[in-house]
Amino acid sequence: MSGMGDGYVGTAQDAVRIRRLEKQREAERRKIQELKTKSASAKGQPGLLQFGSSTSEILETAFKKETVGLVTREQYVEKRVNIQSKIEEEEKEKLQKQQQEEEELQLEKRKKRKIKGNSRLSFAEDIDNDAEEEEPEDTENLERLRRGKLGKDPTVETSFLPDSEREAEEQAERERLRKQWLREQEQIRNEPLEITYSYWDGTGHRRVIQVRKGDSIGEFLRAVQQQLAPEFREIRTTSVENLLYVKEDLIIPHQHSFYELIVNKARGKSGPLFHFDVHEDVRTIADATIEKDESHAGKVVERHWYEKNKHIFPASRWEIYDPTKKWERYTIHGD
Repeated sequence: MSGMGDGYVGTAQDAVRIRRLEKQREAERRKIQELKTKSASAKGQPGLLQFGSSTSEILETAFKKETVGLVTREQYVEKRVNIQSKIEEEEKEKLQKQQQEEEELQLEKRKKRKIKGNSRLSFAEDIDNDAEEEEPEDTENLERLRRGKLGKDPTVETSFLPDSEREAEEQAERERLRKQWLREQEQIRNEPLEITYSYWDGTGHRRVIQVRKGDSIGEFLRAVQQQLAPEFREIRTTSVENLLYVKEDLIIPHQHSFYELIVNKARGKSGPLFHFDVHEDVRTIADATIEKDESHAGKVVERHWYEKNKHIFPASRWEIYDPTKKWERYTIHGD
């Protein structure tokens, strides 16, 4: 065996591969030698083209041969134009062929990228092998793969994954419930509310008036002023800002509404702020573990009277209502 001595160590497969490579090299050497021989013979013969000449060079040589000797100017121009047109046609065909080869190469690359992108699927190799035989079916499969319709397991739990359709439905449901809740609250605000109060100028003058649950304390005091004005001169001459509403020993600021007190189940010092009638806790058996259920009439007081008598009971117990302050138990006397 050429290239291997007696000390060669290797398998039979290696020996076969080495012999095949040596034959290939020998064939290439013979081919190169033949090309060199042809090139040398072409150089020794005048008027013959050398190996590797392009079509334009061949046409240029043919033009020189045809214009040897005496020719008229018209014949020279005509031959030159013919040769030039042939050269341009040859260049144009060469360019078109090159563009076609590039397009075919790009198309082949795109097909390979598509198949490679889906190689994680078990049937990707089958798509690669049958690409030329079943091109329409292969294109349809690749399109389905691109859309992600294959490879899903319907038994896997996916509720925790983002889902734009489900999120849109949930958002629409939340918006519907929010609007429904707003409508219900607006209906509650428009419900009538009967309030028992007492105009307090040192003695009580109890009255009953009807307002809406959504009305503010300021709107309630304006209605009270209109109700009391015919009977009390000091009420006629004062303004709504100088009237105070005292409920369960707390002075309720004008901006708060009855709806707010009812919804929050606000508590006062001596009773609940969300009951506006008058009732006493009547029970046959005393039970200290159960809170008394009593509601007292709220007082409407002129600010001037309060400033003069705030050191005297019951005004000495009154204080400004603070929604953040919690009263754990109700008291009637003391602080």
